[in-house]
Amino acid sequence: MKRPLLLAALLAGGSAALAQPRDAEIERMLGEVSAARIEQRIRALVGFETRHTLSETESETRGIGAARRWIQRELQACSRAAGGRLQVAMDEFVEPAGRRMPRAATLVNVVATLPGVSAASKDRLLVVSGHYDSRNGEVMDAEGAAPGANDDASGVAAVMELACVMANRPFDATLVFMAVPGEEQGLLGAAQWARNARRQGLNIEAMITNDIVGSPRGDAGQRDAKQLRLFADGYDPLLRLLVQARANQPATADAAEQRQIDAAREQLQRLALAGGGEDLPTAQLGRHLKATGERYLPGFTVNLIQRRDRYLRGGDHLPFLERGYAAVRFTEPFENFAHQHQNLRTENGVVYGDLPEFVDFSYVADVARINLAGLASLARAPAPPAGVELETTELTNDSTLRWAASADPAVAGYRVVWRHPESAVWQQARDVGLVQRVRLPVSKDNVVFGVQALSKGGHASLAAYPLPAR
Repeated sequence: MKRPLLLAALLAGGSAALAQPRDAEIERMLGEVSAARIEQRIRALVGFETRHTLSETESETRGIGAARRWIQRELQACSRAAGGRLQVAMDEFVEPAGRRMPRAATLVNVVATLPGVSAASKDRLLVVSGHYDSRNGEVMDAEGAAPGANDDASGVAAVMELACVMANRPFDATLVFMAVPGEEQGLLGAAQWARNARRQGLNIEAMITNDIVGSPRGDAGQRDAKQLRLFADGYDPLLRLLVQARANQPATADAAEQRQIDAAREQLQRLALAGGGEDLPTAQLGRHLKATGERYLPGFTVNLIQRRDRYLRGGDHLPFLERGYAAVRFTEPFENFAHQHQNLRTENGVVYGDLPEFVDFSYVADVARINLAGLASLARAPAPPAGVELETTELTNDSTLRWAASADPAVAGYRVVWRHPESAVWQQARDVGLVQRVRLPVSKDNVVFGVQALSKGGHASLAAYPLPAR
């Protein structure tokens, strides 16, 4: 049989469930995202001259201290406008001296939490961040100008816009909007928050960082305002464990955190060993964000890249990924390194520096909309189904899947999705109703399955990969 006919046979029998309609309320939220507000916030952050992690903290007009207090005030104003539903906190911690920290310093994560309204889902956390520190050509220069318009005032402004728009609506799950410091000094703010989350056993279902999302133009002059990169690779905690073991490196976490990390790694290892290496929770989050983003912004392409980040680079999703959480990074499609990590100057007619004139504010607004679509639909969906298994008790070209019943009254049914192993995204789906077992005329040997839980409004959870069961 020729390959196209073989593929058609493998994927036959699926419904059009993947082509689900757009939620009218989410579309209204997307329409409320403002490029003008995003521009104002980016310019305000640039106006602090430098936001280096070790810069001035007492001034009200310059340095990282002024920047974080301004972010706090902006989010508090949004909370008041939403009836106080957005809980804004300054999460202080002392970062000891280290590789990029010549002295200990008090750092502050600015965290705005929108509590979930569903008893069954409020403990599910969806975290989205941008980093508000900046740097110039010398990572240890705490005094020189470091405007950081794209890296990463763009991400912070997008996250602030998300918080202010979404605070006006109820969501089943809890949303956490963060502006974190210390990214340029070693992902310090994100690492502190992720570390505490693991110690407390918080159920972070998804984490997104927006870092360098300000321009669709590359250094060769190429431009595409309808593309965005999404880095999603769930192998990191398993690889890190292997590297530590081979190097005889001691664990760096305390006992409480290490127990949580070990449990997460064990779960990921079971999935990977069962053939789900490309279906770990981070990959499922990436598929969800791509699908929802492209559905709500027709013509926009989210390029899903199965890699933890770009080469030689890293972002604030990594401390979450390393602790076993599903975590991904959004970043612009091309990069112009003349406008990243540069001292302000002009050489041979080329302007260097991370300045607002090199940011496309409308593009940042679209990035915020991609985030919003994915977060809002996930926050209104149930948790992924538990105990998903693929029965392997007999030789058959059919496939039988089963899963545990959910105690969440919001679950209205389940959806089985599948794809050819070469595909990065789900290709077919079938809504099977409120059941816990289904047999499909599709060969388990030729496709990859997942199972999603559905809300009454039709919002789908992240897919759960089925473990083989005899």
